[in-house]
Amino acid sequence: MKILLTGGTGFIGQSLARQLQPKHQLIILTRRPVRAYQQLGHNILAISSLDELQDLNDVDAVINLAGEPIANRRWTAKQKQRICDSRWQLTEELVEMINNSMPRPHTFISGSAIGVYGTEIDGEINEATQVQEQCFTRTVCKRWEELALKAESEQTRVCLLRTGVVLGVEGGALAKMLPAFKLGAGGPMGSGQQMMSWIHIQDMVNGIIFLLNNSDASGVYNFTAPAPVSNQQFSEVLAKQLGRPCFFRTPKQVLDLAFGEMATLLLDGQQVLPKRLLEAGYKFRYPSLEKAMHQLV
Repeated sequence: MKILLTGGTGFIGQSLARQLQPKHQLIILTRRPVRAYQQLGHNILAISSLDELQDLNDVDAVINLAGEPIANRRWTAKQKQRICDSRWQLTEELVEMINNSMPRPHTFISGSAIGVYGTEIDGEINEATQVQEQCFTRTVCKRWEELALKAESEQTRVCLLRTGVVLGVEGGALAKMLPAFKLGAGGPMGSGQQMMSWIHIQDMVNGIIFLLNNSDASGVYNFTAPAPVSNQQFSEVLAKQLGRPCFFRTPKQVLDLAFGEMATLLLDGQQVLPKRLLEAGYKFRYPSLEKAMHQLV
């Protein structure tokens, strides 16, 4: 296939691009084309703007993973706007290009996150769970999904990726946790009872390719492993794998002071299950946290 991939130099996008090579022809949309060539080689086309493409007439699929990282900075009003704009504006542009192409790409896979479920639901959550809560992460993801679905037609199927905490050593949450845990200073955050819905980077990538190759797949898919754990359990498994203690606990007050509203990402959790991905026939390579951590660290 000829595939347009946005966010191809990010944590997930880079891993995905490497696995799609050399079978597919890749166009990578990135703010840093030089970096894309350095990371992925020169058998791709790296572009810095969609304006460099006249249309998507010869593109088979679009995978949209771009967006300002949600947990890199405090959620000031300016940062919130940057998080929204980086997702909404690009998705709108992609949808417009898809709908104006002839023929249209047959597949549009677009990012989202489990933040769409908010933080007030206790118990298991699947793709059919109804949510009434209004919070920042839900606002971001709900609008993001609504925009992506405007590309849906008889010619184009749309798949939405509601992604949990992606585990890998090259980026994401785990890479930020590892230094403290390696020093023996890691541990639970707040009460530690908040649930963590996680997924190994390899299952994240394999799952996207599974949807790409499954012409019957469309709609919302939770990209989380089938065995979510509490933050306490997560910390204990990681510490054990590293052969380190798990004594230190970061109080809620410290996290609130350090991160402000963004601390909700650390202190509030969801128990999200990949019901539709499993029903579609996807087999997780790392279904348990112990197996995932053993491979990663």
